[in-house]
Amino acid sequence: MNKRICILTSVHPAFDVRIFYKEAETLVKAGYNVILIAQHNKNETIDGIRIIALPKPRNRFCRIFFLTRKTYKLALQQKADVYHFHDPELLPWMVRLKKRTRARVIYDVHEDYKIDILSKYWLPKYLRKPIANIFNFFEKKLSKETDFIITASEDVKEEFKRINSNTELIKNFPILDNFKNIKKEKVRGESFNIIYAGGLTEMRGITQIIEAMQYLPNNVKLKLLGEFSPQSYEKNVRSLKGFKKVDYIGKIDFRKVPSHYAQADVGIICLWPELDYINSLPTKLFEYMAAGLPVVTSNFPLWKEIIEGNDCGICVNPLEPKEIARVIEYLIEHPEEAKKMGENGRKAVLEKYNWEKESEKLLKVYEELSKK
Repeated sequence: MNKRICILTSVHPAFDVRIFYKEAETLVKAGYNVILIAQHNKNETIDGIRIIALPKPRNRFCRIFFLTRKTYKLALQQKADVYHFHDPELLPWMVRLKKRTRARVIYDVHEDYKIDILSKYWLPKYLRKPIANIFNFFEKKLSKETDFIITASEDVKEEFKRINSNTELIKNFPILDNFKNIKKEKVRGESFNIIYAGGLTEMRGITQIIEAMQYLPNNVKLKLLGEFSPQSYEKNVRSLKGFKKVDYIGKIDFRKVPSHYAQADVGIICLWPELDYINSLPTKLFEYMAAGLPVVTSNFPLWKEIIEGNDCGICVNPLEPKEIARVIEYLIEHPEEAKKMGENGRKAVLEKYNWEKESEKLLKVYEELSKK
């Protein structure tokens, strides 16, 4: 086969899970020659993927106006058959690249960016809506020029399908191999452990989860994996009463995360009912399930359909700490039911919510492009 694929991102680090460990590694295993242009400290080849390093920009302005241009220039040099890019800020450069090289171009849309703009804390509130509208206009206009669009959620797929019929949904489900041999490391009589893994922001419900801790027995602990954003938020969180029961780990390599799940009793994800979250499918939710943990999640309709449909957890109002605490207490008091929920969740991931099944759709996209 030996088709030359160039994956590009000016935003994400080289070892982004979706980009490197899921998509790039899938393509290498399928026989493609894969080059990855991304922020990294040096040029090197890892797992058969040749990484071309981009410098880390000083700020957003430098990234958007200078790093994107550098990414484009490096991409031109690769003479690839397919360019697969992951950031909307690269759209104008990729359209230009397509015209110059006549190569195939794939736009990988990780989220609904116009909605995401509305929650950017670093943008003045009065500018968020007009910026979101302007961005949406240009994103849709330029996306028509790409050969294929990949999305990570159903609602975003439907939106792009209206402007480009070559649109495929490839969900960000966990890699089964990372959870194949997971073993519970709990010892009877130890503390009851709740785990949250992901970004630590106010809208991700971290405040409410920690506040819930003050209503639970002293042996109940909360482990947090991830980084606070903005940094000032960490100071606010540490002042909460429930924080004395928190074990803050910080950000770690995603391959080490399953070992922390193995020590937990419950996985929790209580995102606020924001437009950007309601129809999302957070990877961590399915990782909890893959690890055999009963889950406590926000009561969004899409999430309820998954959780209640597979009987693998309980949905709550994410804005109510006392309700979150009551649900956790229920799981503590009903260990057999909690265990069954965990088993149901793991079974569902093994059967349908996994990257191995999603990767088949990625390869099909590349097969279709090869025929054109």
